[in-house]
Amino acid sequence: MVFLHTRIPVLAALAGLAVIAYALLGTAKGRPHDKAMKNLAITFRTFMDLSAFLGVVLVFTNFGFNPDLGMHIVLMLLATAVSHVVPSVMRRRRQQDRTLLPYAVATAISLGLAVGGVLVVPGVHG
Repeated sequence: MVFLHTRIPVLAALAGLAVIAYALLGTAKGRPHDKAMKNLAITFRTFMDLSAFLGVVLVFTNFGFNPDLGMHIVLMLLATAVSHVVPSVMRRRRQQDRTLLPYAVATAISLGLAVGGVLVVPGVHG
């Protein structure tokens, strides 16, 4: 379980970087919002959800839980919440009002919170 909880965020980071790259390139080229952007955002959000779920399972099973992980839990749950914001907002907008740049911004914020969440784990940064 710990193995999955430490590896899934790597997939989330890769998906997040793909979202940022696609959104920035699409914005630069003037591309409209499309299904590929939606699918990339859903992939990123799913990996974030899976990582958060595995973390919650680890907390409730008390498997190697360290009380010093409180800030890690808070930052990772915030990162997961941020990963849900833009796809939810875009789903409610008309197709012609949807843009790509908010995906890049929200994903960058989410990844920043996730990196902060990893760095506050005792012993991770040396």
